[in-house]
Amino acid sequence: MTLSYFITGTDTGVGKTLISSALVMAFAAKGLKSVGMKPVAAGCELKDGRLISEDVASLLAASNIEAPIDQVNPYAFALAIAPHIAAENAGIEISLDNIVTAYHQLKQQADVVIVEGVGGFCVPLNAHADTADLAVQLNLPVIMVVAMRLGCINHAMLTVQAIESRGLNLVGWVANQLDPEMPVFEENLIALKQRINAPCIGLVPWQLDIAPATVSTLLNL
Repeated sequence: MTLSYFITGTDTGVGKTLISSALVMAFAAKGLKSVGMKPVAAGCELKDGRLISEDVASLLAASNIEAPIDQVNPYAFALAIAPHIAAENAGIEISLDNIVTAYHQLKQQADVVIVEGVGGFCVPLNAHADTADLAVQLNLPVIMVVAMRLGCINHAMLTVQAIESRGLNLVGWVANQLDPEMPVFEENLIALKQRINAPCIGLVPWQLDIAPATVSTLLNL
């Protein structure tokens, strides 16, 4: 049976790719065939005739199997904007069915699939569906990345409510310290642990250009 997890965050730019890549590496270190998936990526650059984002490149580097790029990243857009708008500008519509198909193709090749969402939990993907709908269709347990900065408690609890309202299982969360000067950091961390009904599986301290390999050693699988 393939282990799979959906990685979401309390906002965009909170470290989802860092944590997703670290999770891929942590499972690989246990001898499992582990691969990352970024269904939708924006802000991509053209390399060797294909649009690829730094996020996807990080997941590819962390994975210990070579999966087709079309399965790892079905949708890639040049502009670093909301994915549904990027898709409209490109003249296409993001299909959740296509993403689910690519996910199942990855499942056939790996013991572990780490699926990284785009932006926060409720970012629109097309005119009718958002990232939360994708998580529901994949029906995966969720790991939430919390950006530890002012306002994190409210953002985290709203995301938890959104996850639970979709009938999904939040199985863990990671505290990622983005602000090295965050006041009362420990008190905020305690407040989150008291309120989130899932274990904190990792605390990532602030560090400039911290690598996924380093973070992988900080996660409690």
